[in-house]
Amino acid sequence: MDWQTPEDTVPSAFITAADARSIIGKPPATGAWREGDPTGHRQFLSISALELERGGSLPSVRVAYETWGTLNADASNAVLVLHALTGDSHVVGPPGVGHPTAGWWGGLVGDGLAVDTRDWFVVAPNTLGGCQGTTGPASHSPAGREWGADFPFITIRDQVAAQIAFADVLGIERWAAVIGGSMGGMQALEWAITVPDRVARVAVLAAPEVSSADQIALNSVQVDAIHLDPHFAGGDYYDQPEGPYRGLALARRMALLNYRSPTELNDRFERSWQSEVSPLGESGRYAVESYLDFHGNKFTRRFDANSYIRLVEAMNSHDIGRDRSGVRSALSRVTATALVLGIDSDRLFPVNHQALIAEYLPSTICGDRPVVISSPFGHDGFLIEDAAVGQHVSRLLATPE
Repeated sequence: MDWQTPEDTVPSAFITAADARSIIGKPPATGAWREGDPTGHRQFLSISALELERGGSLPSVRVAYETWGTLNADASNAVLVLHALTGDSHVVGPPGVGHPTAGWWGGLVGDGLAVDTRDWFVVAPNTLGGCQGTTGPASHSPAGREWGADFPFITIRDQVAAQIAFADVLGIERWAAVIGGSMGGMQALEWAITVPDRVARVAVLAAPEVSSADQIALNSVQVDAIHLDPHFAGGDYYDQPEGPYRGLALARRMALLNYRSPTELNDRFERSWQSEVSPLGESGRYAVESYLDFHGNKFTRRFDANSYIRLVEAMNSHDIGRDRSGVRSALSRVTATALVLGIDSDRLFPVNHQALIAEYLPSTICGDRPVVISSPFGHDGFLIEDAAVGQHVSRLLATPE
């Protein structure tokens, strides 16, 4: 079904009447994966109590993950793939039972692709605080009900700490590569700084060294949109007939404006109308409005509002220089060979962020400069431009340890 294709991995397109009909009706109170739902291709692994950077702890953490390929005898071919804000563990594969969307990076990971699963054992966990099987706000707390808004504040470093404990249980002492884009790129960079001896290669795609005031501001209005939905109910909506889907859909619409470039939206939609009804005082809509509305509404069927808030807060926390004597000092700790890649039209995490990272990393595949891909698709270019991104990921994986 076309509506199940992840919108982040394809160019923007007109929304047809059939598209609109596919999401008629109110979504559930949460789009989170819940206990008792079909597991699909997920596997689950539990780690012990997790102490959190800013205080407090989680008594236990369950990680949902998927794998592709075969781990070799000495566990030297393991590649960790980390997802962006609204991603999950389903990197490769069609939609189906347990997976409402197709894999979000099926053009890069797989047999004969840049991350060739004939050679590499690929592991993709759903992040801490997520809503697709890993412990997060929609999971049950020790109180026997959903954590909801009581789920503790977490940082990017907490997410990486959970991933390190996850790798320990898997028995992987050193990753051949850690690859991530956007929020996943923040985590990949933290991996290479926090435990440099456990990362041979690192790919930081369309991600910054710190979240800037501009990015935090963009995130803050999205969080407010959710809080202002009367059905948010202080985060305690899981047993209600209606959840904060309007606020979550609005947050997603705002985010999409950051993920795509103005050039792409202008070229795709111009000032066209969605139908023959004029938007000039006659209750019609512009095509770009329908595009944003459709994808916002679709998103609520696969995501959780509390998770969205906690993950956005984690991204706001991102600052590799915190308590490390600054960004330059933090980057000097990295021993992995790095790929730092930016998108020239990215208005969420502009190329100047990647330029700074590349300048101070000890070893990248392009010296002290990032790889910059030209794309009309803005931030989402790292998910859409498979050939261009794949070329450089292949280069990284081909470098000797």
